Amino acid sequence: MSNTPATAASSSKSKATGNSQAPEKRKPLFQKELQHMMYGFGDEQNPLPETVALVEDIVVEYVTDLTHKAQEIGTKRGRLLVDDFLYLIRKDLPKLNRCRELLAMQEELKQARKAFDVDEEKITSLD
Repeated sequence: MSNTPATAASSSKSKATGNSQAPEKRKPLFQKELQHMMYGFGDEQNPLPETVALVEDIVVEYVTDLTHKAQEIGTKRGRLLVDDFLYLIRKDLPKLNRCRELLAMQEELKQARKAFDVDEEKITSLD
């Protein structure tokens, strides 16, 4: 048996889960979104399902690993914070800047909703 990257990756997944059989089938989580993203980055409009499934596996594995690492950091404090994730990606400046941008937009949206709710309450109280 050759030790190609694909077999090495699948065998490491099997070892990590404690299962020596093939990886379990799970429900697709991001297939539509990934298809659109792949098309946006230059792939065909309808990429092969196997390609989308592979990209999804990579994304899910990355997010899971990042979450576990953040959780390890957070357990020292007793809770998981957004700053734990920012700390983990601190050396990847494009990701870090994008996360900060998205967090700032989230805060702006939260403030706008709060202001809208207050204005709406004032209007209803005047009636």
